[in-house]
Amino acid sequence: MTEILLQPVEEGVSALRDGRVVEHPAWPELKSAVEEIRPWQSADGSIDFEREGAPSRDVAAQAVARVISGVEALSPLLPHDGAYHEALVADLRRWAEDGFKVPDFLDALLAFHPAERREDGLQHLVVFPMYTQNGNPNRNFEAVVLRMVWPEWLAELERTRYDNPLFCGITFEDFTAGYDTNSAVLFPETIAVREAPERFTWGGIFCDREAARFRRVTEAAVDILGIALPADVRDLLDDQDRCEEAFVLWDMVHDRTHSHGDLPFDPFMIKQRQPFWMYGLEELRCDLTAFKEAVKLEAEGVAQARDVQYAVLFDRMFRFPVTGERVRNYDGLGGQLLFAYLHKHDVVRWTDNKLKIDWERAPQVTNQLCAEIEKLYRDGIDRPKLVHWLAGYDLVSTYIAPHPGSRWAKGPDALDTSLPPRKLVDEVLPDEFPLSMFFEALSKKLKAVIASTQGITAGSGAGKVAA
Repeated sequence: MTEILLQPVEEGVSALRDGRVVEHPAWPELKSAVEEIRPWQSADGSIDFEREGAPSRDVAAQAVARVISGVEALSPLLPHDGAYHEALVADLRRWAEDGFKVPDFLDALLAFHPAERREDGLQHLVVFPMYTQNGNPNRNFEAVVLRMVWPEWLAELERTRYDNPLFCGITFEDFTAGYDTNSAVLFPETIAVREAPERFTWGGIFCDREAARFRRVTEAAVDILGIALPADVRDLLDDQDRCEEAFVLWDMVHDRTHSHGDLPFDPFMIKQRQPFWMYGLEELRCDLTAFKEAVKLEAEGVAQARDVQYAVLFDRMFRFPVTGERVRNYDGLGGQLLFAYLHKHDVVRWTDNKLKIDWERAPQVTNQLCAEIEKLYRDGIDRPKLVHWLAGYDLVSTYIAPHPGSRWAKGPDALDTSLPPRKLVDEVLPDEFPLSMFFEALSKKLKAVIASTQGITAGSGAGKVAA
């Protein structure tokens, strides 16, 4: 235990900012208890005591009691989370008393409000039954200690320019197994509850994981492709803190863009079944909006703005297209589109087995692609849904070759347009826009590096890994 954590709680949260909750002896005990519970849980978070390997009810109750004991020991160190921890303990007790059925932690969720106090360095202890996006798909218990990233320069931009009252930039202090994955978000919609609340009041993105992953993959891609880096890009890749600042700004602008602009449909597309290229265009639109705003901010002297541009270009062009499965990989498709667009406009050029980048023209041409997507959206309000989807397909297929067996590539005459649009989504191939030969080759060389970033954090080391 560090000296700072021995100080009286009433000395306040400011003391904790310099210490670490995870150094308190109650944290490893709490974490161990959660890790004990997780394998017992079914996909829905319940415990089936008839299943082979299941514990007795008494053993399960003892493990929950250890979690409660840990929360109660750590909560005084985090008075800003007091109401949440009180509700959390009540939900844990009710889960055990009700027989370890499908967990319902709505009361705890409604009591957790990290966005109401965004202060740089402020720590939170979070325990919920939840799935981790891009990590564990089941609603197992997870325990996370995190730290808020909210420097004054970012707070000022949010206050005066990019209003996003729900956004929380965060970093890992420690976590349970569901976050020893590729997940870099903490979202309330992933938590097991009896009913969705009327609205969500926060969303967190782990900029330390994003930054460390970016550094490692980009280093490998630069080596493989023989890219000549400007000095400021080299300095960026050598600096974890600087990368985190770039990602927290990128994330904040990206997040708010989902509900800003000329939107012909539900911006999050939660209630709609659409072809995956429409999701890809939406995510790319948000990233390119962040890029466009970064170009403006750079001209105004914001130090982090140029770094955001580099981060968007490298992450989107090199990591996104070759990460994950090829089944409806909309983020991968967005990365393919950005690379293909820049290639066709001669900003990137694969010559003599080296990738050359025209750094001077990159901002202008990237913003040009953003404008094309914005026009697609603006025109979309006057189109029927199917016509809009076809227009989106035309935009993507102008730069990326579709699968030769695609019905959508053959146009509306090849589709049964008497069906509702959502039924025509079934005609979309799992890999409607396959990787180009360039990305197929890059994927083979980057595969091991990308796999090595699972569970990465700032403290993991973001250095080179053999490709």
